Amino acid sequence: MKALVYHGPNNAVFEDKPKPKIVESTDAIVKITKTTICGTDLHILKGDVPSVTDGRILGHEAVGIVEEVGEGVFNFKKGDHVIISCVTACGRCENCKKQMYSHCENGGWILGNTIDGTQAEFVRIPYADTSLYHIPANIKEEALVMLSDILPTGFEIGVLKGTVSPGETIAIVGAGPIGIAVLLTAQFYSPSEIIMIDLDENRLELSKQFGATKTINSSIGNEKTIQKVKDLTNAKGVDVAIEAVGIPTTFDLCQFIVKAGGHIANIGVHGKPVNFHIESLWDHNITLTTGLVDTYTIPLLLKTVQSGKLNPERLITHYFKLSEIMKAYETFRNAAKEKALKIVIENDL
Repeated sequence: MKALVYHGPNNAVFEDKPKPKIVESTDAIVKITKTTICGTDLHILKGDVPSVTDGRILGHEAVGIVEEVGEGVFNFKKGDHVIISCVTACGRCENCKKQMYSHCENGGWILGNTIDGTQAEFVRIPYADTSLYHIPANIKEEALVMLSDILPTGFEIGVLKGTVSPGETIAIVGAGPIGIAVLLTAQFYSPSEIIMIDLDENRLELSKQFGATKTINSSIGNEKTIQKVKDLTNAKGVDVAIEAVGIPTTFDLCQFIVKAGGHIANIGVHGKPVNFHIESLWDHNITLTTGLVDTYTIPLLLKTVQSGKLNPERLITHYFKLSEIMKAYETFRNAAKEKALKIVIENDL
């Protein structure tokens, strides 16, 4: 089969690999129909994730059709149409029993990391019964690719951990795909104001279409951005500041726009140390949360898609064939220039 294979920093090749086989009785083999690219994949290609070794097939998000199942799989059969969770869960360990599937003692984030991933024609899914989700009829696959990772991440780590509540004012720092996922799912809880902050004017304009009530272009610098937030909140700051970028500057910004008694929810993947301004926050009664997505909200999000209350397809800006995956990566790397949010890659092989 064809797959995108990592061969070290800045070196990925679309090449032939053996089709995966059942290894454990709880495995399933899934034929990929559609996959996508995550910002984490770009971190891998930069060499930022040392657990990804030479020869690894990349990717951890997809939908597909079950090709084969092991004798220990009971909830799925050949021909079933499925969402692949980006997190593999055994369902039995201590962390899984707490719904903390991201830290499953036998799985977690392993696809495209420590085992071969989804940017290929086929993928092996361990613990299939607890790591796959049935796709109902008459729902577009494009929309459901977004339920593998990005929407559960925005919802669980931004909205739920941030305890977004009706009538609150929230700020989302970063209007990329994950920030937009927070924006879409935050509206379940009817905040009174959603302020989107980013450097990219095109993404800020898109944010307004997705439900942002105010936007701030942070190219003016952190001090002026902080002042604009204060001007919009009667000098108090926001109830919830959600960091959706993963760099020191944006984490700093969240610390100075959150109000007393407020909440900072960090989603961004940080590769460098940040300053925690305890000298300003020690008496501020704030809560700071971090997290890796557990994907326990996939069934809930699937219901909202079925009901028409959530349309994840709106996040998709570009479509490619699997045979064009190198071009897809180039587009995603240059997201600002290409005006790209999420990219869907269809298996055409």
